[in-house]
Amino acid sequence: MSKFGVMVCGHGSRSQAAVDEFAVVSTRLRERFPDWPVEYGYLEFANPVIRDGLDSLREQGCDEILAVPGMLFAAGHAKNDIPTVLNTYAKKHDIKVHYGRELGVDPKMIAAAGARVQEAVDRANAELGEMPNHDVCLVVIGRGASDPDANSNVAKIMRMLWEGMGFGWGETGFSGVTFPLVAPCLERVSRLGFKRVIVFPYFLFTGILIDRIYGFTDEVAAAHPDVQFVKAGYLNDHKQVIDTFAERVTEILDGQNLMNCAMCKYRAQVLGFEAEVGAAQESHHHHVEGQGASAPGSNVEDCVHCDTFCTGACRLAMGDAHDHAHSHGHDHSHDHHHHPHPHAKHPDGPESVRDRVKG
Repeated sequence: MSKFGVMVCGHGSRSQAAVDEFAVVSTRLRERFPDWPVEYGYLEFANPVIRDGLDSLREQGCDEILAVPGMLFAAGHAKNDIPTVLNTYAKKHDIKVHYGRELGVDPKMIAAAGARVQEAVDRANAELGEMPNHDVCLVVIGRGASDPDANSNVAKIMRMLWEGMGFGWGETGFSGVTFPLVAPCLERVSRLGFKRVIVFPYFLFTGILIDRIYGFTDEVAAAHPDVQFVKAGYLNDHKQVIDTFAERVTEILDGQNLMNCAMCKYRAQVLGFEAEVGAAQESHHHHVEGQGASAPGSNVEDCVHCDTFCTGACRLAMGDAHDHAHSHGHDHSHDHHHHPHPHAKHPDGPESVRDRVKG
């Protein structure tokens, strides 16, 4: 009989506080699944790496692992990097690894986000004076990805909060990779005529990017003293977030582990990203695992992007030629690269953030 284990796969951060907060997820999940070992690991910048967590589960006798991405939305990390690590490990050690889906746009996640925003609203009303939500602008800041489907989900979260909580207006910005970036987004918002703006980072945990978002907020606030900029807290280990993580684990066994692939840029010709249809699934993080920890390279990349999420729709959509072309080995002697964002030089976008950070 199989012994199940749970593996939570994170991105990793140079911030120790972020790493510590992510580790709390596994602690909360151990409380939810007392009969199953629960471990965690990161793609890069922190230890343990994903491979270490998988090793620990095997050492505890697990031969069937339920792995979930510790990601809000499915972009390159969830679609490429984590599945590559898991597939490579499963083949090398002859165990079963079932991969769950991202947290996604979920009523529980929206409820957790709403709670964080409401905390900021209550604090502002107490400290700065009462103001009805219809006189307040909400700005939701997402991580930003090279996948427009993931970016559009941030906009959907913003809209659900805006309409559900009755704000006067809502805007979406991003910390990097796409546009509008935080500063230009807030600069435009400051000209809309609202006297109070709630800035909510839709992030799981703290880290350098959270500091940067709050820093840009302070900069814009200093330039517009007539506008009250209120910084909301990020999601962290809100109960509804942990509930969603737990559901992503159990739905693997329940057969409900279906990702929405309709707008996936690897499967469909998404406007501006047509060149990425059928691109090979491969990880771009092996060279920075564990802040320089020794990590033998993988030479097994034997599936396409979403085959672990669905029933093979991508293979059918792209055809057997793509399937065979993408079942290949790499010695990783060459440099991997990400497809550039089609509007990388947008004045409010990816290139401009470098100038701001340097300045």
